[in-house]
Amino acid sequence: MIHQYKNNGYNIVMDVNSGSVHVVDDCVYDVIPRIEECINNGVKEKEGILTALKAERSGEGQQSGKEQLSEKKLSYTEQELEEAVEEILELYEAGQLFTEDIYENYIGDFKNRQTVVKALCLHIAHDCNLACRYCFAEEGEYHGRRALMSFEVGKKALDFLVANSGSRVNLEVDFFGGEPLMNWQVVKDLVAYGRSLEEPNHKKFRFTLTTNGILLNDEVQEFVNKEMSNVVLSIDGRKAVNDKMRPHRGGQGSYDIIVPKFQKLAESRDQFNYYVRGTFTHNNLDFGEDVKHLADLGFEQISVEPVVAEPSEPYALKEEDLPVLLEEYDKLAAELLKRQKEGKGVNFFHFMIDLSGGPCVAKRLSGCGSGTEYLAVTPWGDFYPCHQFVGKEEFLMGNVDDGIVRTDIRDEFKTCNVYAKEKCRNCFAKFYCSGGCAANAYNFTGNINGTYDLGCELQKKRIECAIMIKAALAD
Repeated sequence: MIHQYKNNGYNIVMDVNSGSVHVVDDCVYDVIPRIEECINNGVKEKEGILTALKAERSGEGQQSGKEQLSEKKLSYTEQELEEAVEEILELYEAGQLFTEDIYENYIGDFKNRQTVVKALCLHIAHDCNLACRYCFAEEGEYHGRRALMSFEVGKKALDFLVANSGSRVNLEVDFFGGEPLMNWQVVKDLVAYGRSLEEPNHKKFRFTLTTNGILLNDEVQEFVNKEMSNVVLSIDGRKAVNDKMRPHRGGQGSYDIIVPKFQKLAESRDQFNYYVRGTFTHNNLDFGEDVKHLADLGFEQISVEPVVAEPSEPYALKEEDLPVLLEEYDKLAAELLKRQKEGKGVNFFHFMIDLSGGPCVAKRLSGCGSGTEYLAVTPWGDFYPCHQFVGKEEFLMGNVDDGIVRTDIRDEFKTCNVYAKEKCRNCFAKFYCSGGCAANAYNFTGNINGTYDLGCELQKKRIECAIMIKAALAD
């Protein structure tokens, strides 16, 4: 499968199955789909391909059926065509173009693999001191009652993780909410308990914390810097944008309170192992300005992501927003590339991509591992496939006392992969997004093997931009 596109002056060709990416000239770019068609028709030798191309060039042959090229006649010299064909066939013979899909052969083993839990999202607080308008957790309540996790429940959750992690050494625990700092003592106690489990069980915990920053102070910062591998700091960008969507319950904005705290924390971590994480909505389709604003505040690890909301919500992204959003990603990519070349680069989460190694087969096929390797735990100890399923009783999998009792739910998530999703099978982005978010698919289609189409279009554009940046920096 080949995907090719133009972005910020670069002609980029992706061989989806091998993961190879090529930056090519106009001639090679235009010839590649013709050669793919020849190979599909059994013509693989240089002479036969050149004959077909020269016939098309002279107007005597049949043009490629590729829709995007159907009106573009080849106008290159015979020498240019010959050099292009030679280059393309070399890549083909090296296994970097027109390769077969080897991953589907793993599906049988993949479905039957042993279930090993490696990560928990601990809902340490179903309560919050902000009233974010887009909060899928309903201001921390998750379709239910406000509650704080007790140490006893959290302790059982960590015991469950250790007991169900098999031979895996590195385990991940995210303190989540609501707002975790509203249950700060239990966070500290659970970290201490987790550390006590490491040596006797040959495990290593990687703790993370997601916070809105309102309760952040020096004591919290000191502890976080000692114990937390990563910290996620919630802020949407510019003051007006942030305060519109992330106010206090009384309506006051949060920007002025959190910005200096976040700047201090980011500097104390030497600008590593944290993210400022924002959400953009229909209200700020120019979200690139928010990324730039966060960068100008001194943050070097930035994630600003599209809101996922019911179409009826006034802040929801709409299909008609897509052209503006796609253009905004292109503009943002060009801006971040410019800053990188000027020595003022930042890491934008959605433009970070590994073209040399990339994720393992399991992650390529199924992504985050929700419902199998990754589970969410409510304050009272119930297990759900991930934090976005919490409160949907049809996905209640068990609890910290009884373990996983709904193994059918686990098995359903075990079979959730890019080959189970009809729209993913022939998508160039499938091995980068791994089929997308199961919760979004369920919320918009009623099936975890469905697809959230608007999110797919944004993800594909982000991947294209990320690869363009890689190509430009290697140029």
